[in-house]
Amino acid sequence: EDGGLRNVGDPVALALRYNDQGADELVFYDITASAHGRATMVAVIERVADQCFMPLTVGGGIKSVDDMYTMLRAGADKTSINSSALANPELIRQGAEKFGSQCIVVSIDAKRVAPDKWEVFSHGGRKSTGLDAVDWAKRAVSLGAGEIVLNSIDADGTKAGFDLVITRRISESVGVPVVASTAGSIPQIAGAA
Repeated sequence: EDGGLRNVGDPVALALRYNDQGADELVFYDITASAHGRATMVAVIERVADQCFMPLTVGGGIKSVDDMYTMLRAGADKTSINSSALANPELIRQGAEKFGSQCIVVSIDAKRVAPDKWEVFSHGGRKSTGLDAVDWAKRAVSLGAGEIVLNSIDADGTKAGFDLVITRRISESVGVPVVASTAGSIPQIAGAA
């Protein structure tokens, strides 16, 4: 174990196991997202896409339309962006115009900062952006995001489940699927158009 990370095995073997168990979708996050890691991730996506028949989403380090193209060409069905969307919201529009909204997932890390207010955080949940989570979700969808993945930072690691209040608020505010996710949980579709 290094820095809280644990090697759980070959990602392709795990993907095949999930595929055999009837998983609906698989999401790969390249949390290192280095240049060397990118080549490795492309190879993993190519191998998984060749052997599995469930939709694949890839995220982590996707900073440009070219990065999106690289992952989609390798066999991903969707690309997930978070920090890069916050730094350059136009990336959402550019990706949607080039590949279609169905290929653009915007991941949002939200944290409750007041009894009825959730803010968007960046840098793995360490840095407040000052953005309201519902407003950012609406803006991301207006720019072309076809799906929102909502990670409730408050629920991470607590095993208490999803923060259903913010999940419902966002789901009712946008016309695209909202996937509720917390670390250590199995993501669930919380709402769909």
